Amino acid sequence: MLSVENKIKKRISSKKRGTIVFPDDFSELGSNDSIRKALQNLESSNFIKRIAQGIYVRPVISDLIGEISPSAEDVIKAIAKRDKIKVIPTGVYALNALGLSTQVPMKIVLLTDGSPREIKIGKRTIKLKKTTPKSLSVNGDISGLVIQALREIGNGNITREEESKIIDLLKRENENKLKHDISLAPAWIRKIMKKAILNEQN
Repeated sequence: MLSVENKIKKRISSKKRGTIVFPDDFSELGSNDSIRKALQNLESSNFIKRIAQGIYVRPVISDLIGEISPSAEDVIKAIAKRDKIKVIPTGVYALNALGLSTQVPMKIVLLTDGSPREIKIGKRTIKLKKTTPKSLSVNGDISGLVIQALREIGNGNITREEESKIIDLLKRENENKLKHDISLAPAWIRKIMKKAILNEQN
């Protein structure tokens, strides 16, 4: 009969390299202690890598650069999927995601309907910040990011170039989702977002 460790190893081996796993993924294979110990042993033998507290991966191996660890974005997606929570990037991270900033934030702040917490991934920190249901009721990926990015820029601080880029991005959004999300934005942001529907440029 396979040990808990070997069962977990077999399960991870069946997944694509780079798949993020959590101790909870193996809850039916043994007790919490035995799963934790098995994951520690698999980490010690370099079969998997711990990328943060309670978060593991079997890294992708590149011929050129060796081990490739998952990005913070991959970790965020995995946590959101596991916890069945919604997350929305804010601040500099939202600006970066839209291509409005080349700055890669060391601290990523996301609004969530899940538990607030901080996760360290190497030198970067992911902060999940509890927010109101209204802030998370946006339907569009692009329009949701735009609202948060504009909040970071601030009323009256947006350049013509930034506004033009935002309007072009919003034109790729589903129109029904965009109209829905415009109604959730502050008045000054609504004014900018409406230009994407009216096909205006600044």
